[in-house]
Amino acid sequence: MTDTIQAILDAVVSFVWGPFFLIPLLLIVGVYLTIRLGGLQFRVLGHALWLALIRRTEGGQAKGDISHYQALSTALAATVGVGNIAGVALAIGVGGPGALFWMWVTGVLGMATKYSEALLGVKYRRPDSKGEMSGGPMFYLRHGFAEKFGPGSGGARLGLVLGTLFALFGAVASFGIGNMTQANAVAGQLDSTFGVPTWLSGIVMVVLVAAVILGGIKSIGRFAAGVVPFMIIAYVLAALVVLAVYVTEIPAAIALIFTDAFTGTSAVGGFLGSAFILAMQQGMARGMFSNESGLGTGGIAAAAAKTAHPVRQAMVSMTQTFIDTIIVVTMTGLVIIVTGAWHAEADTGDGALMTNWAMSEALGSISPGLAPVGGAIVAISLMFFAFTTLVGWSYYGERCLDYLVGRKAVIPFRIVFVLVVYVGATTDLSIAWAFSDAANGLMAVPNLIGLLVLSGVIVAETKKYFSDPDWKKPDLVDARQQ
Repeated sequence: MTDTIQAILDAVVSFVWGPFFLIPLLLIVGVYLTIRLGGLQFRVLGHALWLALIRRTEGGQAKGDISHYQALSTALAATVGVGNIAGVALAIGVGGPGALFWMWVTGVLGMATKYSEALLGVKYRRPDSKGEMSGGPMFYLRHGFAEKFGPGSGGARLGLVLGTLFALFGAVASFGIGNMTQANAVAGQLDSTFGVPTWLSGIVMVVLVAAVILGGIKSIGRFAAGVVPFMIIAYVLAALVVLAVYVTEIPAAIALIFTDAFTGTSAVGGFLGSAFILAMQQGMARGMFSNESGLGTGGIAAAAAKTAHPVRQAMVSMTQTFIDTIIVVTMTGLVIIVTGAWHAEADTGDGALMTNWAMSEALGSISPGLAPVGGAIVAISLMFFAFTTLVGWSYYGERCLDYLVGRKAVIPFRIVFVLVVYVGATTDLSIAWAFSDAANGLMAVPNLIGLLVLSGVIVAETKKYFSDPDWKKPDLVDARQQ
């Protein structure tokens, strides 16, 4: 029975993430939004980073539950996870170094997509019965389509159906990609690296997750803002040490990434065309798995932010994809390539082990005694990444279920979500990984349709905001509008 389920899921994943369905749809939407927004992700990235990391908060007329910075940290918590370490390594091991190029493509185009998701998420957000802000694809599909096509129209009914499907997929997926796979990764690393039994890891994680998520989005936001920046900076610094050791290999590695992206010399061999498709498929799938641009979850986190302007929060949210993919994913990818781990460890099929080997090899070349430190860095980083992803995704699942059932389902959801953490930590999850890839794709489809249909709203709001000559001075704009 298990083999049958696995075969079915593998077939679904192959179709959804194949070269004729979701990958071209992601590319089309990303390119289309980039063109319609005039390459906004390149023009305002510096200002967006300033808003997110320096200014951090808004006052005045801002509505919402958490600050700009906490909303960004929550989104980063949910996206900087196992995919940034194990997923990236596995993609390169299977698809070759060219897979990293296609991850960059998802990052660059995904910034426009993430911007659009966040803008719509804030514009169409609504307070729930407790006064907390809720938003995301389910809201902009429902209310945005009704606004565009008219209440009661066929377009409005289509938006309602698509929004419901997204919320359903999101609620279910939160237990896969957002819970069991992450808990399993943490428990596995603690067991293999430090000898901690998985049952003990499961119990500890249940307690820690409960302590964070039972307090709702404000508790999650505070936790994410305190932990996420530290874990990202620490991991990037460790990767930079490795790259400093192999600095002479970096130019050749970059050249290999670009040539392999189109010639397709994958690590597992195969004829030229199949290897090229494999590199693209692995890169796009793992890129989206990592940054979630196009998935729609960015709009859920953005909707909770205290902001007076959808465009302003959209710029902040856009930086999440930049940090996740252009910075963190790049660090992992380059470490894997310059150390040769994509050759040496590709046959293991274990992405975390591949990254572990790369770090250990690099630090061991400095001093043999430092080799175990490399493994410990990867293990600890993966545990932090996975745990914060688990916490962030709890909020996404909660908002989806709240949309489907109502506020009465929130507390039961949090309790069940916490208990499932133990199941994930102590169970073999080969099926759950395939399920997560399938659920990711199924969530993306209604969201991408919504972005295309509502692209006119995105462009109009963007033009309106940037038509103000003082848009780079948010305090001045807010004061004038009050």
